[in-house]
Parts: sequence; C-alpha cells; structure tokens
Amino acid sequence: MADTVIGIIGGSGVYEIAGLEGAAWQTVDSLWGDPSDEILTGTLDGVRMAFLPRHGRGHVHSPTTVPYRANIDALKRLGVTDVISVSACGSFREEMAPGDFVVVDQFVDRTFAREKSFFGTGCVAHVSVAHPTCPRLSAACVAAAKDLGITVHDGGTYLAMEGPQFSSMAESKMYREAWGCDVIGMTNMPEAKLAREAELCYASVAMITDYDSWHPDHGAVDITDIIATLTGNAEKARNLVAKLPGLLGAEREPCPHGCDRALEFALMTAPDKRDPALLSKLDAVAGRVL
Repeated sequence: MADTVIGIIGGSGVYEIAGLEGAAWQTVDSLWGDPSDEILTGTLDGVRMAFLPRHGRGHVHSPTTVPYRANIDALKRLGVTDVISVSACGSFREEMAPGDFVVVDQFVDRTFAREKSFFGTGCVAHVSVAHPTCPRLSAACVAAAKDLGITVHDGGTYLAMEGPQFSSMAESKMYREAWGCDVIGMTNMPEAKLAREAELCYASVAMITDYDSWHPDHGAVDITDIIATLTGNAEKARNLVAKLPGLLGAEREPCPHGCDRALEFALMTAPDKRDPALLSKLDAVAGRVL
C-alpha cells in the first residue's frame, strides 16, 4: 500500500478549498525548467493534496507556453500519485451544454508547438496512450460530480488544439461532424501523455463554458454569459475536488489499469547507450525503471 497524493492542475479558482490543512505555497525545482508557478500543498480529510495553477497565478502562460514537462515533473517530485486536470472547454454536442462537466476518456491531439515527451535522443521510450486517462480516477470524478448534482457526462473525446485563437467554423464543423469529437480545449495535451510517461494516473474534468463556433447561436452568446458560466463552473469544481479525498482514500493499491507501471517495457535504448545527462533529468519521472 502507498499513500495517496492528489495533484490538481487547473485555474486558481479551484484552490480555495475549505478545510485544507497546513496550506502553503512551495517552490519545487525541476530539471525541466520552472513549473508554471509555486504549488499549493496541504492535507484534506487525511489525504495530501497539491494544487498547481496551470497558467500561473494571474494567467501568465498561454496554452502553448505552459511548461508541461516541468509541471508534471514537479508533481512527481512531490510524491503525487493521481493527477486530475480541471479545464474549461467548448462543446460540439447540443446535449453537452454550458455548465455541464465531461470526464474525458479520449483525445485527438492537434497541438504542434509543444515538447511532448520526457524521452528522446539518448533514452528512447514508447508508452501506450490507447487509453490516455485512468478509469479508476475518472470514475471517482464522475461519482463526485453526481453526488453534488452536477450534470456530468461519463466519457467523451477532447480535441486538443494549439491555440491561442479559437477554431474557425470550418475547423469546428470538421472536428464535430467528421472526427466525432465531443469537446475542444487547448491544455490537456501533452499533459496527459507526460503524465503517462511519469507513471501517474490522470483524469480530465472538462468544464463546458460555451458551444464552439459550429453552433448557429454561437455568435449570439454574450461574454457576460460565458463569465457567469466560468464562475459557476469554478465553484462546482472546488466542490468536486473537495470530495476526492473521501472517494480515493489515504492509501492506494497499485493502479488496476497499470498507469503506475507504464514504463515497465517502454525503454528502448540499450543501457550502455543511454545519455547520462538525460538520465539525470529523468530521476523522478523514470527513476522506478532506471
């Protein structure tokens, strides 16, 4: 049995959790660069928690410049075992309405300007992301949402776009009609891939703020409506996060889906050919297999 340590990556509004004991912001050094911000750590209902502002407090980073590798590495160094992404998204489905949550289980990665792996020349590794989120962790998020009366959709495909601009109508219709995606956002890739490489369980809670540009009423949406939805979603997200320690428990068994053993057979480079400099940077992410 190992201790559960829950990591939350999201906006600053998610972190004002009532009852978080010993709350303190701390700097975590990473060999992959500076994380987005300091990390708020504390204990809730006997379970350690770590909150990382994805864009930095004050929204400093664009989706492209978020230091995804440093963020995941920093959480791993803190002992995090389970990562929950909380992020805003647009919807491609009439029945997935603004204010609803979608617990994502698949991704289509359309990002192109981001570093997507901890591995490379000198230490090559291939992990499977056929099922990029952890069913156990996702089920806990769904259960928490249902218990709170939040309208939640269990499963959905998230189109990760580069941004920072939103989709053209032609793109939006293609993603919705030809590709069968359900929601669209800019931040869950390569985050989910890196979490898998770091052998961390990962779940994604996508909070719908609007219909994307495919919707005939898209142009009629007032910015005040979107802000009101964002504010309401943040409150619901805080309540959802606060329920996770009770659902996950203070101790955890090995992941039944193998997320925490993703590197078991992934390393391809012969031991005598591995780059010592890269290996030193992989001490937290891949230390179990190195």
